[in-house]
Amino acid sequence: MSRTRSAAASAQGARRRTVLAAAGAVSLTAGTGYALRPAHGRTAAQTAAHAEGPSGPGAGPAPADRAAARRTGPSTRGTTLESVATPSGGSGYRRLGDGPGWPRVVRTDLAHPGSGRADRRTALAAFVQFTDLHLTDVQHPLRAEFLRAADPHAWRPQEALTVPGAVALVERVNALRGAPVTGAPLRFVMTTGDNTDNNARTELDWFMKVMSGGRITPDSGDPRHYEGVQNSGLPLYWQPGSTRRDHDKALGFPHLTGFLAAAVREVRSPGLALPWYSTVGNHDSLPLGCYGSHGDPYLTEAAIGGKKLMDVTVSEARKLQDAIKNATDPKGVAYRDFLKAHTRSLRPVTPDERRAPYTRDDYLKAHLDPAHQGHGPAGHGYSPANLDAGTQYYAFRIADDVIGVSLDTTDPGGHYEGSVGTAQLRWLRRTLDENKDSYAIVFSHHTSTSMTNTRPDPARPGERRHGGAEVVSALATHGRVLAWVNGHIHRNVVTPHRTAGGRPFWEISTASHVDHPQLARVVELVDNRDGTLSLHTTLIESAAPHRADHTDLSQTGLAALYRELAWNAPGANRTLAGRPADRNTELVLEKG
Repeated sequence: MSRTRSAAASAQGARRRTVLAAAGAVSLTAGTGYALRPAHGRTAAQTAAHAEGPSGPGAGPAPADRAAARRTGPSTRGTTLESVATPSGGSGYRRLGDGPGWPRVVRTDLAHPGSGRADRRTALAAFVQFTDLHLTDVQHPLRAEFLRAADPHAWRPQEALTVPGAVALVERVNALRGAPVTGAPLRFVMTTGDNTDNNARTELDWFMKVMSGGRITPDSGDPRHYEGVQNSGLPLYWQPGSTRRDHDKALGFPHLTGFLAAAVREVRSPGLALPWYSTVGNHDSLPLGCYGSHGDPYLTEAAIGGKKLMDVTVSEARKLQDAIKNATDPKGVAYRDFLKAHTRSLRPVTPDERRAPYTRDDYLKAHLDPAHQGHGPAGHGYSPANLDAGTQYYAFRIADDVIGVSLDTTDPGGHYEGSVGTAQLRWLRRTLDENKDSYAIVFSHHTSTSMTNTRPDPARPGERRHGGAEVVSALATHGRVLAWVNGHIHRNVVTPHRTAGGRPFWEISTASHVDHPQLARVVELVDNRDGTLSLHTTLIESAAPHRADHTDLSQTGLAALYRELAWNAPGANRTLAGRPADRNTELVLEKG
């Protein structure tokens, strides 16, 4: 519905917010609305007890009032509409510089808007999506960099710079004046999973500090120096501090004295100047993003131990990689046996208990920790009710007429593709039904086409798992779902969904921030006041300069180098930016 509503509708909304507060919803800071916590059996009074202090019901002005107070004029500055990092030179290792921006493409697959809408449209909400940051402890003993023997992109030369790269993305969002189309204030940032890479506690700590602010030392093991594949002397990997020739230097990668020392040096994050919410991905839930191995004592001990495998034969690497891709080793049993068989090839590294795998409860507790609250909300979407129920999904209010739903599409049984259990699917349908007067935007890590893993959850062995097609059906059945926003595939793809008898909606999948082209996405929801709505999507890069200076190993210089290395990474897929129609878009829908 339009934000210009009748007095009766406004009164109904006020009564509804009173009910939400009584049910334990909490008003969020900075005008982001109301959280709709899945109580899972709590009484209303028990759940309401978790609303805290200034973030409790009735704190501060209404979301719409706050938004109006902060509205600025539209601006494309700092977005890919203005400029995109573009390679120069003809072949080999290529430097990046300022290139032309990407145009906005109007997508009318699902509806046709009227002309002149720019003069009459009303902003309903605006937010930013981060996805697939993959903050990486590159010295972690369980990492399988040696798979590069069979696949050059199984290890990427930019991985040591994920933290300064992510901080530069935070700095970009903080510098935006407002939403690029409407000038509306950005209400929040949502991460859609794979926030960490190895399911390591070191990485989880770094992620929380990147998002909420703090000092981060992206280092583990020996605090005096880096220990890993990039100073191993093995030609399989880029050895930046060595003059020895390796496979990457043969492609033009530079010799950079001091690179590794700079990569593990302290980084400072200002933290987002907006509230932020979190969605979980397979790399957050599973060691290496694919193994349901939390109960395996050997792999748990190996994660914190003092031995690391760095080199295997091509045939051995190919066999292990095939097992991962084909999901024939979801528990990591074959991987454990593989490491045991290579005991004599393991290299010594410094043990570090901080590298231990983290559990679902660890993930939730980190988000609920007041030390990581930043600009809120408390729990970043999660609540103590999630801890009690052992769940990682929730709903929250984006604006008066819009709710957000964050799903957990990871499969604890193992493998990197996803699904949801019956209990979560029922909760999703119930949440949408209970908010049928609101538009809905759904967030998850996996896409509809990557939810093909219906392996049982070990904690709920009798529960059925459901794939992407069933989630699409559930969303289409609800009359007011507008978009499903996700990541996982590291590619920009925008897909129209139209099902027989269901409501059309858009699926918006965004490229990662670890692989080229290293992007995030601004999404604006507007009422065109002609019987249609539009979702404007605008891609952004980090605040780091497009041109990297190889003599600048400062935090900003490393963030620029992070982008350049990603573009040049051997085996990198140069099509992940997608088509123009998958990048900066206007996605039109009929109003429900």
